[in-house]
Amino acid sequence: MPLWHIHHPADTFTAEDKQSFAKDITDYYARFGLPEFYAVVLFHEIPADSFYVGGQAIPAVRITIDHLARQLDDPEMRKRMTERLHALIAPYTQDRGLHLEFNVTEVPRDTWMIAGQFPPLPGTDIERGWVEANKPLPY
Repeated sequence: MPLWHIHHPADTFTAEDKQSFAKDITDYYARFGLPEFYAVVLFHEIPADSFYVGGQAIPAVRITIDHLARQLDDPEMRKRMTERLHALIAPYTQDRGLHLEFNVTEVPRDTWMIAGQFPPLPGTDIERGWVEANKPLPY
């Protein structure tokens, strides 16, 4: 499961922006075989006078991403993933003149449950069933 927390000043994103951003995030992970329902995106509006970077209130976006379904051990693969995520995020942030910071935290998969179950292992028939149904199925 990728869990995205997007912290931003109020009125930074329209409802359409949020829908498009969340869809782009979901599509990114689906390309790697994850069920779409794994992608959770939460937008957190912060009053403009409560969002500070370097002691100054500036138009900025801060994103924290938790990866639970997959972890990458190879530093070069992590770097490529981070660059790809930046490319996904930039049209909604930097390209609009917003200061951007984000980080990815990889959470051990054995500390995550969904619908009362540990998620199936990557590439298994059970996981493919979850992808096809787009929901967790008992197993």
